[in-house]
Amino acid sequence: MVEYQIPYRNNWTTAAHCLCLIHPIDPRGGKIGGIETHVRLLLQHAPGNWRVLMVGVDGYGDCKLGELMNLDIDGRRVEFLPVIHFPETDIHEAARSLQKSLTARFGLGLLQNLFRIQRAIGPAPASIELQRFEFAVIPFLLRRPTIQIVHGEGSKGDTMDSLIKKYWFVHRTMEEAALRLADAIVCVNHNSEAKIKRKLPAPSRLIEFMPVPVDTTVFKTCAFDHTDDVFRVVFAGRLDGFKDPPTMFRTLRTVHDRLGGKFEFHYVGASDPNRFAEFRLIDSFTRLRGYNAPPQVAAIIAQCHAGILTSFFEGMPCYLLELLSVGRPVVAIRLPQYDLVVQEGVSGALVERLPDDASTAERLADRLLSIWAAIQRGELKPALIHAKVDPFSTESLLGRHFFRHEWVSQSKPRSIPSSVDSEASWPNPHVGRGRPAHRTFVNRFRKS
Repeated sequence: MVEYQIPYRNNWTTAAHCLCLIHPIDPRGGKIGGIETHVRLLLQHAPGNWRVLMVGVDGYGDCKLGELMNLDIDGRRVEFLPVIHFPETDIHEAARSLQKSLTARFGLGLLQNLFRIQRAIGPAPASIELQRFEFAVIPFLLRRPTIQIVHGEGSKGDTMDSLIKKYWFVHRTMEEAALRLADAIVCVNHNSEAKIKRKLPAPSRLIEFMPVPVDTTVFKTCAFDHTDDVFRVVFAGRLDGFKDPPTMFRTLRTVHDRLGGKFEFHYVGASDPNRFAEFRLIDSFTRLRGYNAPPQVAAIIAQCHAGILTSFFEGMPCYLLELLSVGRPVVAIRLPQYDLVVQEGVSGALVERLPDDASTAERLADRLLSIWAAIQRGELKPALIHAKVDPFSTESLLGRHFFRHEWVSQSKPRSIPSSVDSEASWPNPHVGRGRPAHRTFVNRFRKS
């Protein structure tokens, strides 16, 4: 199979462009997670001569739906077009019915505001980025090129809280359609990239790997402080079912007991851990830090010594990259993508999931305790841990990603350069306004 990549040209931003991000968040709000981190990084770091349009959710009830407003996101002007109201207080837990589903309501809101979105994008060269498969029909109806980000690779049998498990067939149908409608596909782990390349014939579209970047200017390396002899472990993010909080909590209880109580767990996030019965095991030595902005998250991680991951499946967790960027090791149940950044004796330890949950928790506890002993002996170096995430920094990844957006907006659908070494085969950044003739839905499926 022939594989195609775009040439590496960081910060290739000579042409004016409209970057349209469609995702059900309020950029002013506190929803956290890898997807939300990715979207906010794009809002903050988009080239200065680009228009950035965020089609999202009004979480505070102070916006007029379908009406553009200007926001200031960390000093960057962003145009915001809310299409539904959805209270910030309701966004942190998974919906139990379609009527309460943020995804379903947002999809309906997009359809109802289709012409307003088209008008907001305007006539200039533009591209749309999607984080969810469910909204793939919107760029198709708008006749705009699309980059589809593939964040997860869970299967029907996996543990998860969302309605995806209940409506798995619908989700899979939308996934298949979204992959075939996209002009470029970006996967946050290599497993997803390989699966999609096997599924879709080459050369049908651009398919590449890129994890959610980490902003190393915010998550700076810090020295360990263990002068009080208290071991502190931190986890940041939502406590979804697929992250296996019960195993995490059992592990932390074991570590606490073996250290004679000289142990703390810091949870950064808005989920309620009390919905898991196992949280009672660790409640007495847990500090619930709630939602925090990235600089505060970085400061909390710096106060701790290590992190933990127990997920059944993941993309590439931004929490993992942020943890390592600060110079803190991780102990995790092994997933293949973790091998890219977790090196035994340098940045943490990986253990295999065992059939018996109790045995898995014991093995995780053993590794956490060995990590703590290594920190106390001065064997783990924050600078070496940080070095593992250098290839995944915003500086390393986002310039190339913005180049992808310029490329899909200026190329004919599915026209992929025959040589990645020949920049002459790439579109002139000053030529090519908008999208050429758009294939019909049926023809796209026939050619894929």
